[in-house]
Amino acid sequence: MKVALIQIDIKRGDTEVNYAHALEMMRQALAIEKKPDVLVLPEMWNIGYALKQLSQKADVDGTETKRILQEFAQKNDVNIVAGSVATNKAGKFYNTNYVFSRNGQIINDYDKVHLFGLMQEDRFISSGTQRSNFNLDEIPASAVICYDIRFPEWLRTLMAQGSQILFVSAQWPVPRIKQWEILLQARAIENQAYVVAVNRVGDERRDSFNGHSMVIDPLGNIVVQAKSEAEEIVYADLDLEQVAKVRGVIPVFNDRRPELYR
Repeated sequence: MKVALIQIDIKRGDTEVNYAHALEMMRQALAIEKKPDVLVLPEMWNIGYALKQLSQKADVDGTETKRILQEFAQKNDVNIVAGSVATNKAGKFYNTNYVFSRNGQIINDYDKVHLFGLMQEDRFISSGTQRSNFNLDEIPASAVICYDIRFPEWLRTLMAQGSQILFVSAQWPVPRIKQWEILLQARAIENQAYVVAVNRVGDERRDSFNGHSMVIDPLGNIVVQAKSEAEEIVYADLDLEQVAKVRGVIPVFNDRRPELYR
């Protein structure tokens, strides 16, 4: 499986600009000889963290996001892990991940479970309650959002369903970027899976973001990482046979004692 990580800047509160820019970067990601199988976007790419504008800017029922990305996926025969967007569902606001198959079908609809108080997310956004498990080109996978990676018990709950790839979309700020790298490597090692993680770049009021998007293999090795702290498309080939090999040598999922983990 070939993945393309789309590390982009986001214009706060400007949905028209952000949708157009995301589509342009996705087109660029496909403009190579060996096209990727999966495109991956960062967190909250439709409005950034313009949380006080959610009532005006959040995508109602994800309608615009679905329309644009379903059409793009189908037209270009490509899977899309659509990072996350701000959505309005029955008057409540969510940080929502959608995943689209090659034929434009929505195969994942996940609302961020763990809300980040330092960015006031918990004041404006409702927490999700559903798991994030799906099959992408018949490969079991999961997708989570930013702060979720600080909760290994949640990721293990998802990955124990057989997921071989963990997709992570984020707006992870500069001061804690080293933690981003360490946490992602730890999640790859403990779940014996590929981690495909996309972080945004750019400045938004008090926060600065510097990317460091990366792919990590099931042994915790960094396969590829963004070369710059600017906008960039990062490609990687996932050798999914590695997952079975690593899990066969150290069968951590078989050796768990969940009855004690309370």
